[in-house]
Amino acid sequence: MSTHSPSSDDHPISLRTMLEFAVDAAWQAGKMTLEYFQTGTAVEHKADASPVTLADRRAEEKLRECIQRAFPDHGILGEEFGEVAGRTPYRWVLDPLDGTRSFIQGVPLYGVMVGLEYRGQPVLGVVHLPALGETVYAAKGDGCYWNGRRAHVSTVSQLGQAVVLATSVQSLYEEGRGPVFETLRGQTRLQRTWGDCYGHILVATGRAEIMLDPILQIWDCAALRPILEEAGGTFTDWHGTATHTGGNGLSTNGHLYQPVMEIIRSNH
Repeated sequence: MSTHSPSSDDHPISLRTMLEFAVDAAWQAGKMTLEYFQTGTAVEHKADASPVTLADRRAEEKLRECIQRAFPDHGILGEEFGEVAGRTPYRWVLDPLDGTRSFIQGVPLYGVMVGLEYRGQPVLGVVHLPALGETVYAAKGDGCYWNGRRAHVSTVSQLGQAVVLATSVQSLYEEGRGPVFETLRGQTRLQRTWGDCYGHILVATGRAEIMLDPILQIWDCAALRPILEEAGGTFTDWHGTATHTGGNGLSTNGHLYQPVMEIIRSNH
């Protein structure tokens, strides 16, 4: 990581220190998920019909334990166990196992996501991919890193050379975004469903240019916005607003942001 850190007036504990903590906490939680990966672990279904496993719950418990020990005054919002209010402007936003369907299938494209808000704005993000041994992380103003080296989006500036990703083609159609996908499919070089957080991380690290997600929760997004922005890209909702609370998400390498937004506007 770089030596830059925000002023102590803004953050009594430097963002770099909190980022180092978050990387370690995500690694610990990821190690816990690997105990259950490819073991045929039992699957339950939540009220919204989404799957959940003991790995999801134990990973979030580990993250909460780490945070409460290191930053007992901070708030926490997690997918599995809800919100605990804090006594400071900081709130950690956790997705302990993003890509549970991939995890259940024995596919290694799942991640542990740790985001931190300061006064409601995301200031750092970590996505750890335990089964791949990859970690991508960023703090506001400090750059994005991929396993210790700087990460950057690609320089592709023509749609015809772009790789476009989606978590689920079916969900794009169900949410009325099928025409957007059809248009992009006809204008881009390669289309793949390397989805969930992994797809967004591929954009941040220059391995793809566009990632489409028509439905996302806050814990799916909080870590991604700092990562994409610090890598030189964009993370917005489908209206083009830079937010982690828009209910959906779109990552680009920045160069292709405007062409993608034009396609979205003309197909909705």
